[in-house]
Amino acid sequence: MDNDIAICCKEVTKKYPIYKNDAERLKGLLFPKFRPNMFTALHEIDLTVKKGEILGIIGLNGSGKSTLANIISGITYPTSGTVYTNGEISMLSVNAGIDNYLTGRENIYYKCVLLGFPPKYVKEIEDDIIQFADIGIYIDQPVRTYSSGMRSRLGFAISVFMNPDILIIDEALAVGDSSFTDKCLSKIQEFKEKKKTIIFVSHYVGQMQDFCDNVLWLHKGRIVGLEKPDKIIKPYCAFAREFNTMTKAERETFMPSLKAYQEKYSG
Repeated sequence: MDNDIAICCKEVTKKYPIYKNDAERLKGLLFPKFRPNMFTALHEIDLTVKKGEILGIIGLNGSGKSTLANIISGITYPTSGTVYTNGEISMLSVNAGIDNYLTGRENIYYKCVLLGFPPKYVKEIEDDIIQFADIGIYIDQPVRTYSSGMRSRLGFAISVFMNPDILIIDEALAVGDSSFTDKCLSKIQEFKEKKKTIIFVSHYVGQMQDFCDNVLWLHKGRIVGLEKPDKIIKPYCAFAREFNTMTKAERETFMPSLKAYQEKYSG
């Protein structure tokens, strides 16, 4: 594998069993030959991300964005296909690696030590993490008392100060206020200048216009297109508006074409 490659997915497919009830679920555990209905969340995804690249992933709910991010980060595994990653990975979503019953400060140590960082190093970066999170006295309160925005602040602060080679951000900036979002985007820019690799999963495509090198559009677990932001964001937004006006039957069978939407709306 080329050393310039940070992430490489080849024919990655992910399927989940669909059980009608608990009895069927138990049957699946007891009888290995039992075959429930399967839902295919990803269909033979081929994707290559170079070191230092910022890749945005867009798509409607249920398109497979988070599933792909989780597979790349190692949280879950593909049903078939291969995934290659080159470097340390940190996954940032609102609930990733955060224990509700620990305080914010305790979570800093918990998550860092769990990922193999020595306590001495965690002590060195603790104040920087707390300052960046900027949640005041709540740093010593249980995380279960936090708002979603405060959880996002803490999770982002911990993840970026781990200094990973690959940072995966899954909708974590959507719950923060605008000032914190600006701070996060500034940190992402620093990562970009350091040639870090970033996967940016979000419904907020406007953020991708300025920061992403390329944007991947998924729909129903399939790749619609992979392009520069200015060639894919406008067609995607047009598709999303049209999709919302379709009937349920139309939505179930419709598969967008990037080329068609580019020809229709990019002029």
